[in-house]
Amino acid sequence: MNLADGSGNPWKKGGSSASVARPDGPWTHRDVAANGARFHIAEVGDGPLVLFLHGFPQFWWTWRHQLTALADAGFRAVAMDLRGVGGSDRTPRGYDPGNLALDVTGVIRSLGEPDAALVGHDLGGYLAWTAAAMRPKLVRRLAVCSMPHPRRWRTAMLTDLRQSRSGAYIWGFQRPWLPERQLVADDAALVGELIHSWSGPSLPDDEAIDVYRRAMQIPSTAHCAIEPYRWMVRSMARPDGIQFNRRMKRPVRVPTLHLHGSLDPAIRTGSAAGSGEYVEAPYRWRLFDGLGHFPHEEDPAAFSAELVNWLKDPEPDR
Repeated sequence: MNLADGSGNPWKKGGSSASVARPDGPWTHRDVAANGARFHIAEVGDGPLVLFLHGFPQFWWTWRHQLTALADAGFRAVAMDLRGVGGSDRTPRGYDPGNLALDVTGVIRSLGEPDAALVGHDLGGYLAWTAAAMRPKLVRRLAVCSMPHPRRWRTAMLTDLRQSRSGAYIWGFQRPWLPERQLVADDAALVGELIHSWSGPSLPDDEAIDVYRRAMQIPSTAHCAIEPYRWMVRSMARPDGIQFNRRMKRPVRVPTLHLHGSLDPAIRTGSAAGSGEYVEAPYRWRLFDGLGHFPHEEDPAAFSAELVNWLKDPEPDR
């Protein structure tokens, strides 16, 4: 079920919901079925599959620089819209990380590949950690940006006052209805404010931010984009959340690249560092000096080079 409609909405100035979610480029757009829903993907290149997972408040287009860089390096680069965002289905439920991770692994299967290297940013990084723990045979390598391991994230939010303050927006998401209205008010001005405040000095340009603002205004997107964060907090003391936290004790057993911006104000460096304790495989920590929460957009050349070199390294050591 896709609730995006399009008529009479302010994002229509950039076209229909389809055109907003599917900007033109060297990639090919199509839909794939997985885990009981339909997911939009953009893909380019041939070779081993690298699947990109976006974070909040963005959609697949955040990986536009890496798609072309990875394709030029000999990979099949695919970026998907997570459930409820961009061109993917907006379903009434299914926004817990376990189910969202099954969306990801289902897309890998639907693409006809035996496995993939997962690259996730922010919420997409949270889901990449989860997928690697839940379905290890489908994840060849793991690269996570701007997000600690789920158990590390939970501990930091509950015990580190500085991280709890940095994640104040997540606590604010727990209110009913108001966060959705705030996200889309004034042509989704809050999306631009969040990206500005979370970026380092080299923030994404105004044109890019306008794309994200219009994508957030596709009907039902704001609600669906917030739902995973509601589950992450509200489930902390519930049986399903406790069970998920226990499941995440299962170590990641694939080579892992952990990327972070030294100026990230949303996820503190101290919160992300140390996630290697959950990895029983080669683990590489890379801190980008002078970058914020969006290293892949703030310095796409450096980010892509780091990723390509690691993916091509046959023996990524600790």
